[in-house]
Amino acid sequence: MALVQYSESESESETESPQRLVKRPRQTSNQPSSLPPLPAAFHDLYASSTRVSVRDDPSLHGGRKRVIPHVEGNWPTHLYLEWYPSKAELSILRDVIDQINDRLDDSTTQLHSLLHSDLGAQLPLHISLSRPVVLRTEQRQPFLEDFQSALRESSIPAFDVTTQSLDCVSNYEKTRWFYVLRADKPEADSLNRLLRLSNRSLARFGQPPLYESSQDVAAVLKSKSPAQPQGSRGTGQTGSDYSHCFHVSLAWSLTGPSSEERERIVSIDLQKVRGLSIRFDCVKVKIGNNVSSIPLLEGTRGLST
Repeated sequence: MALVQYSESESESETESPQRLVKRPRQTSNQPSSLPPLPAAFHDLYASSTRVSVRDDPSLHGGRKRVIPHVEGNWPTHLYLEWYPSKAELSILRDVIDQINDRLDDSTTQLHSLLHSDLGAQLPLHISLSRPVVLRTEQRQPFLEDFQSALRESSIPAFDVTTQSLDCVSNYEKTRWFYVLRADKPEADSLNRLLRLSNRSLARFGQPPLYESSQDVAAVLKSKSPAQPQGSRGTGQTGSDYSHCFHVSLAWSLTGPSSEERERIVSIDLQKVRGLSIRFDCVKVKIGNNVSSIPLLEGTRGLST
């Protein structure tokens, strides 16, 4: 399994609360909880962990180093699709992480789960639609309005994503390695369409794209005449296929696996994982600690590409 460049979108996200994996007996109990699930909007209110230091201190974050420093007037921004796995899905994902951990037994690699916080609270998983970028204070509302308008005009409906394979990838700085599930290309190419919307909206505010090259995004924006009527901004429904890039991270480590460990990871049983189907009905825009949930269309409208 070759090492591929990993997006900055998950390199230093403040929403991640690392959990060091400890060897323990596998849990076999699947007793359903008597408590109803929390409403989706509840998670947006508590999307950030408590800040315990005003400066970068890797010892507080499992050894991670911050890529985007805290600067007054700068707002870390991230666009993504969020997934809260069900209890049954969590069981499947925990089994995959346990299998990865088993194959790293004899190494110095310390695996950190992204499924739960140190206190045992479930954490959301996600598919990134942007890098971690920075907006200035005066850009926050104009950007959010621009992206909301672009998403509304795109008529992209809610869609399902399935997972296909396990991979290990690094961030751009090669300071962390992530164990990820690759996503299959969904119906109507919705992931690529959302990626282009995100990249073009961010480019209008001077921010770099995810996966695409800055030159390609700039060329598309330049080709759109400023005389176009409103509602015809060119939301980019055609372009290169980046389906091989989309993924969901399950765990991370500060060091990458050896070639022998990679070979052992390839043998992990993913039969149950390939049966997962993840429903996405909104796009999350996190600016600072504020999370906006922008709904996709319901039903089957907007399936043309």
